[in-house]
Amino acid sequence: MDTPPLGCFNRGSGDLEILKTSQIRKVECVSVSRFYEKYKDALQLELVSSPTGLARKIFEPAINRPGLAIAGFYMYFAHKRVQVFGASEVAYLFRLPSSMRKTRVARMYQYEIPCIVFSRNQEPPEEITELADQAGICVFRTHLSTIKFVNAATIILENEFAESTTVHGCMLDLRGTGILICGKSGVGKSEAALGLIERGGALVADDVVQIRNIGGELITNAPQESQGFIEVRGLGIVNVTSLFGLKALRRNKRLDLVVMLKQPSDMAEVERLGLERKKLSLMGELIYYVELPVAPGRDTARLIEVAAIDQMLKGHGYNMASEFSKQLLERISRGHMEERN
Repeated sequence: MDTPPLGCFNRGSGDLEILKTSQIRKVECVSVSRFYEKYKDALQLELVSSPTGLARKIFEPAINRPGLAIAGFYMYFAHKRVQVFGASEVAYLFRLPSSMRKTRVARMYQYEIPCIVFSRNQEPPEEITELADQAGICVFRTHLSTIKFVNAATIILENEFAESTTVHGCMLDLRGTGILICGKSGVGKSEAALGLIERGGALVADDVVQIRNIGGELITNAPQESQGFIEVRGLGIVNVTSLFGLKALRRNKRLDLVVMLKQPSDMAEVERLGLERKKLSLMGELIYYVELPVAPGRDTARLIEVAAIDQMLKGHGYNMASEFSKQLLERISRGHMEERN
């Protein structure tokens, strides 16, 4: 038997063969050139040294402030991260004699750091840029405060380093719940999605859904070329913003619930009460999951909407099925008590 592809959904010991994912893409490093060229506007970065260090690599999705390093303590020095000099680091550097400052900086450069960023538009000491040019390390400057740069750059790097994969389905944002509709080709995923968009939902992706694991949350989006478009059998390609306005489109959304549409003949059994919340494992994260049978006359979009509302209520601690079961047991208990009396 073939080994299921990395990233596929699993429930218990069996695989859901309808859902097929591509291989999980893992990012080992990000080049300084990509970090600079793609995010220089967002991070207000200005290159103040030679560009020879743009080929260097960032190996960790975090930021380091090298205060201890320039003080001469290099144990646990996080040299694989972007190094940020804030006001305190710069003030300390300028208090050092020029020869000592040069020695400390040269020692830090021996650790093959990716690049250096000076926050608050501070002017780097000459020793920093001169030795950086010799070592092939880029020095940048940003107008952002240290904390704002650290926060923004950390989020950017977490996105860049996030594991990713793709699945076939239709992703929607409905009442704040991120729903991935899956099923065999022709089962009615896109038709159900259109019905949900008419009810106020928003399309995230159709057909190809990209998923990234960012800090334990699965964030979905569409390939750039297909954003806002949905394919409906018999109609062709539909632009949801042209039909329903900009409110019908979301650039990205967290995945909260997987809805599997199935023909009744493909279902061994149908959940009647919903007492047990089923979960799937995707990229190491557990996602809630429901199966819905589709058939002529059934309002699939309405059923998915109810599933989304049920998911939202359960997230707030209210379980409709459990409430029904509790009330039923109480009535049975009272009936037994009345019989005894």
